[in-house]
Amino acid sequence: MNKKKFLIKYILYDLVSAFIVWVLFTLFRKIVNDGLVFDTWFFVPNYDLLSSMCLFPLCCLFVHYLSGFYISPEKQTIISVALTTLVATAIISIVIFFTLMLDDIVVSYEYYYYSLLVLFGLLFFTTFISRLIISSEIIYNFKIKKWTINTIVVGNGMNALAIASEVEKKSSRNTISGFITTDNNIKVEKDRVLGNFQQIQSIIETNNIEEVIIALENPDEQKLFDYINVLYKYNVEIRFTPRLYEILTGSARFSTAGLNPIVSITQINMPDWQISIKRFFDIIISFIALILLIPVFLFFTIRIKRDSKGPVFYRQERIGRYGRPFSIVKFRTMYENSEINIPQLSSANDERITSVGRILRKYRIDELPQFWNVLRGDMSIVGPRPERKFYINQIVEEAPYYCLLYKIRPGLTSWGPIKIGYSDSIEKMIERLNYDIIYLENMSLFNDLRILILTVEIIFKGKGI
Repeated sequence: MNKKKFLIKYILYDLVSAFIVWVLFTLFRKIVNDGLVFDTWFFVPNYDLLSSMCLFPLCCLFVHYLSGFYISPEKQTIISVALTTLVATAIISIVIFFTLMLDDIVVSYEYYYYSLLVLFGLLFFTTFISRLIISSEIIYNFKIKKWTINTIVVGNGMNALAIASEVEKKSSRNTISGFITTDNNIKVEKDRVLGNFQQIQSIIETNNIEEVIIALENPDEQKLFDYINVLYKYNVEIRFTPRLYEILTGSARFSTAGLNPIVSITQINMPDWQISIKRFFDIIISFIALILLIPVFLFFTIRIKRDSKGPVFYRQERIGRYGRPFSIVKFRTMYENSEINIPQLSSANDERITSVGRILRKYRIDELPQFWNVLRGDMSIVGPRPERKFYINQIVEEAPYYCLLYKIRPGLTSWGPIKIGYSDSIEKMIERLNYDIIYLENMSLFNDLRILILTVEIIFKGKGI
């Protein structure tokens, strides 16, 4: 299925529904409040009427976005569609009630309550019905197998056979495309074997794979994460069996697709509405910060240029969400060409750091240009600090669970940097990773706020190094 097509369809239906509701609600207010059954007001262009007809649908769309509905609407069940729509329309109705209705001439207080109920009823009914039409189409197409989620099973033993059989019996969305062999003890039908794990990239691309189920026979932790580290870069959903879940207690949650006992490792332990609000504030805060910090940027641009030769900004490749590389932006704090061949970790007394660079690092001013990375979507304001591939390869040897960080955007600050600070050794990086895993499993807007407050304290106390 074309997910973008249906996302656009949901958005258009929500806009049209909101427009229809506002027209009907405006008629209701004129008839009940003004006693006008028919008048030319509705057919004559009016600035307030036209502006409200444009603004109301956009406001509705904004609230629906914050509700998290647009993150993965194609995966929503009828019940979840109803609940999300109910909460969003209730919020919209109450906001409109307090911003619009209180300015009306009082006909009766009962009219206020009727108006609120009418607006809520119209908005919920119209929005839910339009969404139900799209959701029913998606469910039906999956049911008749016009659409399907191509799935492969990594494993070739009895466990892999059992999982594949359960998926085929219980899931209307998934189709098992085949098996990936991991050893020579093959129990599955040979004609269903697509290849070995070394061929995983071509198998995923050729068969348009969207989900991978790891069903190994008594795997150890290192082997499990070796597979997960490779799979993350392909942006597929990764699931595995409960016995493996014990290795990652608390790091995964049960799937809502009804595939018990399969659990997912790629889902984020944060409600969709909080994910949407988190991204919204990332965009707003980073945009405002980049505007307000222009004088600071100009000041340190001059200081850096006077202090030493070289560019003002320093770009470096880091590994971000889904294990994909991106270019991080910082103020240059070291002398030019300080790191030519093998990457070197910096320390508090590093001779490569310039005099201005020490000030920048002490108050973490060198990180401010990364608001641009946040605005672009490479990073979030709160999230694990991104590392270079060179160091990730070393970390994975000691802590193979580093790949868990790939399911969220890296950030400007997180629990790890607050507790450990700048990491000048692989041991400190691993220690910081453990704090980041704790953050990952306890992600919430409240914890993000706590981290931001602690970060501000560190900045003002000059504990950046």
